[in-house]
Amino acid sequence: MATLAQLRKAALSHPETAEQVIDPGVVEFTVHEKRFASMGEDGLVELRLPAPDTDEVLAAHPAAQPLTRDATPVGVRVPIGDINGQQLNHWVRRAWLSQAPKRLAARVAAGDTATPGEVGDLPRAIGGPATRALTGAGITTLAQVAALTDAELLTMHGVGPKAVRILRARLISGGSA
Repeated sequence: MATLAQLRKAALSHPETAEQVIDPGVVEFTVHEKRFASMGEDGLVELRLPAPDTDEVLAAHPAAQPLTRDATPVGVRVPIGDINGQQLNHWVRRAWLSQAPKRLAARVAAGDTATPGEVGDLPRAIGGPATRALTGAGITTLAQVAALTDAELLTMHGVGPKAVRILRARLISGGSA
């Protein structure tokens, strides 16, 4: 069973995402002013998804409803309690990718195939998830990492405390092994 806090974390883990409270109890997440996810007081999560993804959510969740705009399908509405955390992360990512500008979505998608130790001067020791998260956010050098706070790094899905410690240690040692 997912929560608003998990929705917020999943949505804000994607680059250039903004959160906005529309009305009391109604929150939306946008990328370049295009809504990709929202949730109201009714506990329904709205996800803007392409048709194949919409069909998949509707098939997997009996309580899900199609979301339409002028009779055109644009996504789904599903009770937050019907989605587990892993599903939520997956569908929020799909919604974000469908609404993000092509250049930004392509950069994030490229991060999916990033290999530890083969991206800029990022250390191999941070592991695959952190390497993919950083690459997906357009961060490929230790100099770019240095410009971020630990809190900013930790908001990226895949970057945990161990990766942050390794990155900070590498920065302190001047980028050497």
